[in-house]
Amino acid sequence: MAVEQRHQEILNELHQNGKVRVKDLAEKFNVTEDLIRKDLNVLENAGQLKRNYGGALPIKQNVQRMLASKKKILNMEAKNRIARKAFSLIKDGQLIYLDISTTNVVLARLIAESGLTVTVVTNMLEIMDILSHSNIEVVGIGGHLDYGREGFIGALAYENLKHYRFDLAFVGAIGIEAQENAVTILTAEEGLTKRLMLKNSAVKYLVCEEEKLRRQGNYQFACIEDFDGLITDRELRKEDQKVFDEHFVQVL
Repeated sequence: MAVEQRHQEILNELHQNGKVRVKDLAEKFNVTEDLIRKDLNVLENAGQLKRNYGGALPIKQNVQRMLASKKKILNMEAKNRIARKAFSLIKDGQLIYLDISTTNVVLARLIAESGLTVTVVTNMLEIMDILSHSNIEVVGIGGHLDYGREGFIGALAYENLKHYRFDLAFVGAIGIEAQENAVTILTAEEGLTKRLMLKNSAVKYLVCEEEKLRRQGNYQFACIEDFDGLITDRELRKEDQKVFDEHFVQVL
C-alpha cells in the first residue's frame, strides 16, 4: 500500500472512530508500530491530527473553524441589510461593543470604511482584524478562545469587560423564542459574557435574521425586554411583532 493511501485510511479511521491506536493500525495495515508512529508524526506535522499516548486524536478546532467559515457565507444579503441599519445608528464619539456575531463582522467593515471617530470594543477575532487595518480605535477583549465562534469568552473575558460602560452595543444570538420571551445562545460561557455586556450598555440592539425567531439555542442569556431594539432583515410575523410591541422593543 502506498504511503499516501495509508495516511488517508488512517484519517478515515480517525474521523469515524474519534481516535486511533498505534497497535490497532499496525495490525490493520500489517506493518510495524514504529512505521505507524512515523505516519502519525507526519500527519501531526501537517496539522491533520494530534498525537496522544498510544495513538492520536482529531484536531477538533479545525473542524469547528470549518463550520464557522461555512456559516459566514450564509444569508449574506440579510446580514448586509441588518448591518447597514445598525451602522445608521452609530454616532461620532461613542464607545461601541460588537460581540461575537457574523452580522457584526459585516458591520465592522462598514465602520472601518467610514470616517467615524468611535472606539470599538470586541471579543471577536475577525472584527479585531478588520478594525486593526483602519483608523478606528479598537480594543480587543482577551480570555478563553472559543475556536468554533472565533472569539474570547469565559472568566477572563468577563473580568476584562466588567469595568466598561458602553454607549451602544450590538448583540448576536442563535435563537429568539418570542412566545417564550427568551433570547438564546449555544453555551453558558458566551451567554454570561453577553449578559454582562447588556448590563453595562446604555443602548442595546439585538442583531439577527428574522428566521432566528424560529430557532432555539441551549442557553438563555436575555429576555426580549432587555433590548432597546431588534435589527433584522425583514418584517416579522404578526404574532412575533405583537410580542416585541408588548415589551416596548422597537423592530427596525
